[in-house]
Amino acid sequence: MLDNSTILITGGTGSFGKTFVRTTLENYKPRRLIIFSRDEMKQEDMQREFGNHPALRFFLGDVRDKDRLQRACQGVDYLVHAAALKIVPTAEYNPFECIKTNVIGAMNIIDCAIDTGVKRVVALSTDKACNPVNLYGATKLCSDKLFIAGGAYVGDSSTRFSVVRYGNVMGSRGSVIPLFQKLAAEHKEIPITHPDMTRFMISLDQGVELVYTALREAVGGEIFVKKIPSMRVVDIAQAIAPDSPIKIVGTRPGEKLHEQMISPEDASNTYEYDEYFKIMPGWAITQGHKTLEIECESSAPKPCRRVAEGFSYSSNLNDWWLSAEDLRHALKGKETERLGQDARIPSDVVLT
Repeated sequence: MLDNSTILITGGTGSFGKTFVRTTLENYKPRRLIIFSRDEMKQEDMQREFGNHPALRFFLGDVRDKDRLQRACQGVDYLVHAAALKIVPTAEYNPFECIKTNVIGAMNIIDCAIDTGVKRVVALSTDKACNPVNLYGATKLCSDKLFIAGGAYVGDSSTRFSVVRYGNVMGSRGSVIPLFQKLAAEHKEIPITHPDMTRFMISLDQGVELVYTALREAVGGEIFVKKIPSMRVVDIAQAIAPDSPIKIVGTRPGEKLHEQMISPEDASNTYEYDEYFKIMPGWAITQGHKTLEIECESSAPKPCRRVAEGFSYSSNLNDWWLSAEDLRHALKGKETERLGQDARIPSDVVLT
């Protein structure tokens, strides 16, 4: 699919970007793979890390700068939008900046992709965009809505937009895991906001694979939601720092006790596949879009079904849980694609 193509990834020097670039170069032979980001030092480090690979191009730029983004999109076939301001407290304190990057930046991506004839655009989302309670989640919900509407906005253009949504990425810079590891090394207390707090967990490799799925299969306007395990935050601490004391510090402003990736309001537009869910856009449903009905026929290569009315995909109601031992194996670099799959338990069982 990506052989002999030109790919652009915004925010390409981040944790996801590096994994996407490495995986793509290992499995495909792109003509060009453009890293678009605003930190020249990270680009310099990444260029050395990848040994000046001949397919890589490094563009300094910000998604807020539409002219620069337009230049970077010239001749691009596939665009992965990973650039965002993601730290919840930072977004609360700097709302204008968060909106400029996460919302205005998304608008610029859509306009530039259509104007330059990009074939497919996949935007990264977050569980915090579902029924958001903080500014970061609200801006990502706006971004999701923009990309979903992009399918109705393209006119005669062949550009297709889709979104991938998943939970906390294990080991990424924004993950709590590096913080817990640092505190454990310093023999300090591990702060836990609430003893019952749960989160969805995903590996970087799984996140990249979901993007590939969207690039292959998107018709336009869908949100792909990866099926992934849940974990209690106290179990994350137990896995990383079993000998460190835990201190309950209270839930922070804008923080949910449990995360949600599909709300009951989305259930009527949601279809379930073996490895993911697909939320179809409301405009496609109201306009009589037949793609999903055809795709879900028994003869289809990937049969699916519409989820039940009132269905919700929430971290506390999941039937797939990650144990402390599973996480320890993951952090040791062992296989993560099947994490917890042999340990599915009823959602009302409390893990210890």
